[in-house]
Amino acid sequence: MTAKEIRDLSAEEVETNLRSTREQLLQLRLRKQTGQVEKTHEMRVMRKSIARLETIKNEKARAGSATAA
Repeated sequence: MTAKEIRDLSAEEVETNLRSTREQLLQLRLRKQTGQVEKTHEMRVMRKSIARLETIKNEKARAGSATAA
């Protein structure tokens, strides 16, 4: 997902995607340990996706707290 697509999501959807991506990364790490992963670049892609999701989640949280204040 691109940052623009993530920004269009609601805060709950961002959190859901973040959880699922983290779980996928965990599964990929476990498969890598057993030697079942052929595309190791997927780990880097997932880590970057998690970073994007976290960044936008924090942006939304700051925007929400700024409007509340």
